[in-house]
Amino acid sequence: MPPDRPFALLIAGPTASGKSDLALALAERLNGTIINTDSMQVYRELRILTARPTPAEEARIPHRLYGIRLAAEAGSVAWWRAQALAAMDETHAQGRLPILTGGSGMYFASLTGGLAEIPDPGPAARDEARRLLADQGPEALHASLAKVDPATAARLHPTDSQRLARAWEVWRGSGRGLAAWQSSRGAPAPWRFAAIRLDPPREALRAAIATRFAAMLARGALEEVRALLALQLDPALPAMRAHGVPELSAYLRGAISLEEAGRRTELVTGQYTKRQATWIRHHDLAGQGRTHTIHARFAALAQFSESEQAEIFAFIHRTG
Repeated sequence: MPPDRPFALLIAGPTASGKSDLALALAERLNGTIINTDSMQVYRELRILTARPTPAEEARIPHRLYGIRLAAEAGSVAWWRAQALAAMDETHAQGRLPILTGGSGMYFASLTGGLAEIPDPGPAARDEARRLLADQGPEALHASLAKVDPATAARLHPTDSQRLARAWEVWRGSGRGLAAWQSSRGAPAPWRFAAIRLDPPREALRAAIATRFAAMLARGALEEVRALLALQLDPALPAMRAHGVPELSAYLRGAISLEEAGRRTELVTGQYTKRQATWIRHHDLAGQGRTHTIHARFAALAQFSESEQAEIFAFIHRTG
């Protein structure tokens, strides 16, 4: 890639892997601006349950694309990509380093690999997808998708309701499967990328997920869900399916105990981190030789040894 293209750093990893803390520490050392690359942290109403940066953290370092979209409005990869490219250009113009961090693999892929120009499927197809999801559930919708678009269905987990509904509406609205559209991607973003990939042990993630959910409750997660429910939004919207929202909603309805809500939230979050880790492990985020993998979970850069810190900065300077 031509050296005159601007440089951006990617920090990817599963939920609770420590990527936000690492991004903050590196941004302070490298004059960086942190740009959200997580599909749930874009929603304004979900600061606590999506583990968005705190106001104090946002005051330390510029943050972009956090809490910028109402929960009533479903986001998309194409929308995020346009916002991210604008934020990256602005950050570069300010003489700062764009540091993109999050756990949404498709967001990273849209930057480094290009994005297919999928036509708008239209309201009828969207309504049908939401209705089928609500009436049949994600596993039945996955089975239906496998009959008409097996290539896309093979890529999706049977419980991934958001992506299943998206795949169905694309097939119904365009007559062509999502996998087929994605096979003809547009040009990658005109940037040079390097990536730090966090891939900590499963046991470290499980412990972090449990600790984090307890902290979310202490910070007001129940009140956050109660306020979200008061908006009476379509339950098929992405924000309504964020980890912890369905579970705490069930508790608020009196259907389950708070302990059971926590157990279920930790379970679905853990299952999601497995899929995230698998995706991140098998995708070359920034090109050959431009991805540095960390097989540990640290809460701050200071917890790395001096040699590990030196290795991280040497990688960034070498690839940047």
